[in-house]
Amino acid sequence: MKSFFKVRTLKQVMALVDTFDPVEQETVSIDEAVFRVLGQTIAADQDLPGFRRSTMDGYAVRAESTFGASESNPAWLTLAQTIPMGKVPDFALLPGEAARISTGGMLPEGGNGVVMIEHTDQVDDTAIEVYKSVAPMTNVIDRNEDFKKNETVLPQGTRMRPQETGLAAAFGLDRVRVFKRPVVGIISTGDEVIPVTEAPAPGEIRDINTYTLAGLVRGGGGIPICYGIVKDDEDALFTVCKQAVESCDMVLISGGSSVGVRDFTVDTLTKLADTSLLVHGISISPGKPTILARSGKKPVWGLPGHVVSAMVIFQVVVLPFLNRLQGLSNPRGAGITIPARLSRNIASAQGRTDFIRVCLKTDDRGIVAEPVLGKSGLIRTMVLADGLLEIDENLEGLERGEIVQIIPLTR
Repeated sequence: MKSFFKVRTLKQVMALVDTFDPVEQETVSIDEAVFRVLGQTIAADQDLPGFRRSTMDGYAVRAESTFGASESNPAWLTLAQTIPMGKVPDFALLPGEAARISTGGMLPEGGNGVVMIEHTDQVDDTAIEVYKSVAPMTNVIDRNEDFKKNETVLPQGTRMRPQETGLAAAFGLDRVRVFKRPVVGIISTGDEVIPVTEAPAPGEIRDINTYTLAGLVRGGGGIPICYGIVKDDEDALFTVCKQAVESCDMVLISGGSSVGVRDFTVDTLTKLADTSLLVHGISISPGKPTILARSGKKPVWGLPGHVVSAMVIFQVVVLPFLNRLQGLSNPRGAGITIPARLSRNIASAQGRTDFIRVCLKTDDRGIVAEPVLGKSGLIRTMVLADGLLEIDENLEGLERGEIVQIIPLTR
């Protein structure tokens, strides 16, 4: 226990992210790849869409044939053939000609613009009048406007959202290589913790952390494996930890990370084979007594027992490590923040990074961030919160009316 609270800064802890390796890869169908992380780089083997196509229902034209057209002076164009969907036009479009085309249809040779049908009148079976001129490539997607042949379209480490799986499909890929979803073991500790199905006696509390952490793991792209509650018994904790480390890619132990004669997390971790303590304390609030160990090649975390502290630490500290395990190219990425106006002054202690729970409201001037004040044992503060406000370790606080950046919580 001599190593206790050799505190590291948040920046120092984040520098450890890249010291862990991603999990293995597997090949899956593209419908199974959604929200997984791509394990290969995909390059375009052809131009996309591969042909000049219309984005509107109307008439394919040579754009110059419409120049000067207006309501009072329409252009008169001769009708050529109608272009069938899914077919290659077997004719070239000459100056002064137009061909009926549908959205997505292929323009014939010579065609470089499409006049919307609303801007035309069909005079008879052989001619139309055009009341609005079009510039070249108006209402048209060129053959390589989406992607050019040999261009990298999806680099390794990309999160495969529905749009990325659709892009893979556009290039004929029905299977792709992705990183496996990291398996994360979750262990709750403490004599005071009881199953949710039991009624707590005075001094006891139901196991909240198993469920909040499992939800956060799922939301972050991992697969949670819950090992239940381990009482304050060092041998029992060692047995469960050893099993979890052998079976999982990362392990979260909630409780047992702060000072106390019955806190066995550090002692247990030091007994695991090939395990070294990397962090025992982070200059952050809430969540200072956080532990990080490396067991073989796997991160093992000792998280605070207080539910808010554990959830904030997961969002701010653990998630980048989970991102790294699943192969994301930028695991510590800045992510999306929401600019908001602070509703009140907030004090902060220099020398630590504070994360304040806030709820977001709107007024006639925009979005307002209102702090949700409360101790780290109160889950209501997380229920009411929409996001986290980071206060840098070098600041003594923030003033009412300042524009701040809010880290959104999962909704």
